[in-house]
Amino acid sequence: MEALSTLSFPVIRGVQAGREFFVAMWSLRMLRQISIFDEHELPPELRAQRVLNKSRVPEIAHYILDNPKDYVFSAITASIDSEVTFEPFTAGEKRVGFLKVPMDAKFIINDGQHRRAAILQALDDKTSLGSETIAVVFFLDIGLHRSQQMFADLNRYAIRPSRSLGLLYDHRNDKAKLARLVIMKSEVFRDIVDLEKSSLAPRSRKLFTLSAFYNACADLIEGLETGKLEEDADMVRDYWDTVAKYFPTWLQVRDGKTAASEIRDSYIHGHGIVLQALGKAGNPLLRGCPGAWKSRLKSLSKIDWSRKNAKLWEGRAMIGGKISKVSTNIVLTTNVIKHHLGIELSKDDQRIEDACNRRQH
Repeated sequence: MEALSTLSFPVIRGVQAGREFFVAMWSLRMLRQISIFDEHELPPELRAQRVLNKSRVPEIAHYILDNPKDYVFSAITASIDSEVTFEPFTAGEKRVGFLKVPMDAKFIINDGQHRRAAILQALDDKTSLGSETIAVVFFLDIGLHRSQQMFADLNRYAIRPSRSLGLLYDHRNDKAKLARLVIMKSEVFRDIVDLEKSSLAPRSRKLFTLSAFYNACADLIEGLETGKLEEDADMVRDYWDTVAKYFPTWLQVRDGKTAASEIRDSYIHGHGIVLQALGKAGNPLLRGCPGAWKSRLKSLSKIDWSRKNAKLWEGRAMIGGKISKVSTNIVLTTNVIKHHLGIELSKDDQRIEDACNRRQH
């Protein structure tokens, strides 16, 4: 900072579409010092950015604070609404130098406003973060129309990864690690779970998604964790491999003898709702019958899983003939399994069951 009226910092100068832009490495503390134009009160057509969703900020801030050794952020992109001066470090240098910006200049965040807000919140709890750095890309403000177009372009191809892919690559989530390990250890689920997609195409050779299997494993092991990943994974794998014995069509899909689409079209057990219901029902079974749960699972073979069995499944696993994965339907599907396994319903499960029975009569 050369003078009180000027903010000066080193940058790399670049050109895109004939327009110059600048890349800087800023300390997190500097994100607090710059003046950000607040568009909150403007109507949508006069804004260059979405309104800050304040509910997202604490989650991102906790991510920083909970992972001080390995949090990671991509660059923030901002537009400067003022005349600036680029001064090369040396004569003849065109790319590296100082960018001089008036102190009263305002910045519009084109991409990264939630990251910036979360960083500032994290700094309130841990001031030592202020010396760490983040890349900032600066464009020169060229009016509302261009700023709006920049926002649209920056987000045009920013597709959020599927939940399954996020779980596959998440090494902080213990239950995600558990689900992945169970799949790798299981000779059944290794070949019928799609690790990338969160919704299966009609011609997919897989029966379930990693996100569905994750939910099922999380419900199964709730309150039963030993804290030892390998031991927990062996227990969970043992349960699911035993369950699979009573679903021979799953094994036929694994062996390539039956198309996964045929199972999904004909049976509700080819959908994630039943997988999660089996996890929910398995939890009290493992708790209450530690030495006899395997024999109790034989009753699964007595359930008519056909989608044509509308008398049983309509209003439970299906709404209007279509599979429904809302929480109430998961509970109602779980109740059917619990009934056949001889597991008493909880008060909440019974309340939902009673409401379902009243609707059907």
